[in-house]
This record gives sequence, C-alpha cells and structure tokens, in this order.
Amino acid sequence: MPLQSQTEARSTVSMINASIEEQIHGERRVRQGSSEARLLLAQARNAAYAQAAQGRIGDGVTLLCDALEMAPSSVDLLSDVGALLLASGQLRDAALYAHRAVELSSQHAPSLYTLGFALSGLGEIKAAIEVLSILSEGQAFESLKKDSPELVAIVETELARLQAA
Repeated sequence: MPLQSQTEARSTVSMINASIEEQIHGERRVRQGSSEARLLLAQARNAAYAQAAQGRIGDGVTLLCDALEMAPSSVDLLSDVGALLLASGQLRDAALYAHRAVELSSQHAPSLYTLGFALSGLGEIKAAIEVLSILSEGQAFESLKKDSPELVAIVETELARLQAA
C-alpha cells in the first residue's frame, strides 16, 4: 500500500477512535440510531476491514470492540468482530461474538456463517450442524444467497461433510 494511503487509513482510524472515545466518555452525545451514529459505525466497520486487509486484524478487532462500547447491541459490529476473529483463527472468541449476534438476530446470515464454521473448527460437530442447517434454509439462506452467493456452496459442502462424519 502506498505511503499516502497508509497515512490516510491511519488518519481515518484516529478520527473514528476519537469519535468513539467522545461517545464513551460522554464528552459529546450522539443519539444512538441517529444518522450520525450510523455513519460513525459504518466508518468504524470500513476502517476495521481496511486494517484487516493490510494484515492488521488485531487493529481491526480493537477498532470494532471500541465501537461496540458505543453500540453494544449492534448485530453488525458483533458479527464483524466474530468474522475477523474467525479469519485470524481465534475460533472460541469468534464463536462467542457470533453467538451474541445470533441471540439478537436469529436469522443473521453472516453471524450464522461465522458461528457454524467456528464451531466446526472447535470440533463441536452437532452444534455446527444445527447452526449451518439454520443457515441453509429460510430467511437466513435467502440473505446468504442474495448477499454472498459464493458462500452457498461452501456452506453446503461443510454441512454435508459434518453430517457424514
């Protein structure tokens, strides 16, 4: 990544962290659910994935966890933390965050995906089959097919593998 892009990314992350810090310490109030709050959360998510793309998954997770302090019930933030943790091989933590997201939104396809694959990696076959089965039908399946059609075959293959085990 060119130096200018790295500098811009760091600047964006610093600005988002400052906004989150203001929220946490009450120096400035942004109404939860407001357009400003949604914008801050979207910026945090984008910056976290930019950090992960640069090989700094830990920085991305930290940024998302900071944002979670502002919006602890954000299914998207919980799901994103779980996904980054899954990508870094931290299966137990990935499963915890994904499970929290699924508790809040039982048909959230990205969270079900993360939870299913984390459980599979942890050797919790029965639980992984249950989660991936939920992901393979109904509203969760429609969402997966619409938003990430390339993952449908991966889910089907993993579910078949687990069921054959």
